[in-house]
Amino acid sequence: MRNAGRERMPALTVSISIAGKDGQQSALPFGIRDPQPDLAQPDRPVWVLSEHYPKLAGSTSPGGAETANEKTYELGPLEPGEKTEAVWKLSAVRTGGYRLLYKIGAGLGGKATAETEAGEPAAGSLAVRISEVPPNTVVTDSGEVVPAPRDPTEANR
Repeated sequence: MRNAGRERMPALTVSISIAGKDGQQSALPFGIRDPQPDLAQPDRPVWVLSEHYPKLAGSTSPGGAETANEKTYELGPLEPGEKTEAVWKLSAVRTGGYRLLYKIGAGLGGKATAETEAGEPAAGSLAVRISEVPPNTVVTDSGEVVPAPRDPTEANR
C-alpha cells in the first residue's frame, strides 16, 4: 500500500470478510455464519489468525491492530509517498472454495478515503481454495517452504 496523496493518512485500515451471505453476516473477518438455528456461537472460522497479527512487513513489534469492528484492522498512519506492506499469518481450519474480500481505508473516522491511482475504491477480492490434502512441502534450514524432494534424504539440503 502506498500513500500517493499529499496529506498524511491518519490511519491505514484494512477490512476483511468472506464473500456471500454467510461471510457477510459473520462477525469474524475470516469466518462464516452457520445458518443452523439456536447455535450458541453461529460464527465459524475458515481461517484462524495467528496471535500478534496482522503486522507491518519487517516489523518486530507484536502487531495485532484490532479495532472495535472485528473485521477491520488499523495499521497506523501513512505519510505522503510512504509505502508499506501488511502481513497476516493464517491457519486454514475449514476446506472449500472461498472469496476473501478486502477494503483499504485511510482512517477510522470516515472522512479520509483510500483510492487506487485510477480513482477507484481501494478494494478487491482473492479466490481461495482450501484443500483437504496439505501440499507436500518441507521447511529448509533457512526457513523457506519448498516442494518436498522425491528422495526424503534430500529434505534439508
